[in-house]
Amino acid sequence: MKGTFRSLRNPNYRLWAGGAVVSNVGTWMQRTAQDWIVLTQLTHHNATAVGIVMGLQFGPQLLMLPFSGFAADHLDRRKLLLATQASMGLLALCLGLLTVTGLVQLWHVYVFAFLLGCAAAFDAPARQTFVSELVGEDDLSNAVGLNSTSFNAARMIGPAVAGVLIAGVGTGWVFLINAVSYAAVILSLCLIRVDTLHRGERAVRKRGSLIEGFRYVWQRPDLKSVLCMLLFVGTFGLNFPIFISTMSVTAFHAGAGEYGLLTSTMAIGSVVGALLAAQRAKAHAALLFSAAAVFAFGLAFAALMPTVWLFGVALAIVGIAAQTFTTTVISTVQLSTAPAMRGRVMAIVMAIALGGTPIGAPIVGWVADTFGPRWAMAVGASAGLAAALVGVRYLTKYRQLRVRFSERRIRFSVADASALNDSHSAIT
Repeated sequence: MKGTFRSLRNPNYRLWAGGAVVSNVGTWMQRTAQDWIVLTQLTHHNATAVGIVMGLQFGPQLLMLPFSGFAADHLDRRKLLLATQASMGLLALCLGLLTVTGLVQLWHVYVFAFLLGCAAAFDAPARQTFVSELVGEDDLSNAVGLNSTSFNAARMIGPAVAGVLIAGVGTGWVFLINAVSYAAVILSLCLIRVDTLHRGERAVRKRGSLIEGFRYVWQRPDLKSVLCMLLFVGTFGLNFPIFISTMSVTAFHAGAGEYGLLTSTMAIGSVVGALLAAQRAKAHAALLFSAAAVFAFGLAFAALMPTVWLFGVALAIVGIAAQTFTTTVISTVQLSTAPAMRGRVMAIVMAIALGGTPIGAPIVGWVADTFGPRWAMAVGASAGLAAALVGVRYLTKYRQLRVRFSERRIRFSVADASALNDSHSAIT
């Protein structure tokens, strides 16, 4: 079955995708409102506080890593997602009520960010691996790309809507709308036909299951290289709330509307990157290197832009590169990992992608406060460059990377993954 949207022919996936896009819009509305209220209402343009909120929200991905991956491999993923989605909706409701009544304080946002992170730590690996149950192995790469398209389409819509609502009715109502949006994905999970799910081999509970995922990754040089690249980009490069909010407020002196539009502009690039990923039958080894390199140069280019609109154009380029990189990582790891290990390995992926934020976000926020937001973006660009170098090392050592100049173009070639040792099977 061909086509960019082929997974939507699956009834279960259509239900899931419909509920997810509504919930994703609400999630991006809340993220925008949360960063804005911390930066402009609860502090005086303190980027470090935004970094702390991000750290508290994504830190549990690391703290609960062994347990979240174990849960995704051993528990019913649909029921697990029902519990995590309901929990996150309740937290959004409570934060919204505190904000609407004027009682919210900075420490409240800190607490709710941490609790939301705890629920998301169990939600993320279950959600990523649940896709394979919805569509099966043949359409997995396409479904991952469409999921990213939905997530980034929501990133394009949500912040813009949030910017209008913040200016019109205040941040509290944005949190309350997000709480209601969780009902959509909960309803879709209830309507999914369980008897048609593609449930593969379940992991067997045994001694050492919690750390088995780490041993599995350690024996795979391809997975170690991919995760190392993700560590650099995820820790220091994917701090867009800090980059965009501080550039909006301090570099361009923009308001909430412009901030929301800038976030949506980058999401346009992300949607393009996700659609391109959905078209690809397979992820290629050199694609991760290329995406990391473009991401690095895109952030550096954005940091130099003199006007808010040129900055938005640069963000669109960054969005394409960032989405190409992250989508390729997710599809590559899932397709090259044994089904019984997929939940634990994906938990490691999500922990690195999001759990590095507690380290990187406060550092990037401090750089923005001390030296300015343009230097903070330079830190992200350096992280992208470091990731690209890791990719070059892997391709050179394990895939016989060759570079040649032909027809006025630089061309790359790598050895076919099937020629490698099976235990070290690389990205195909």
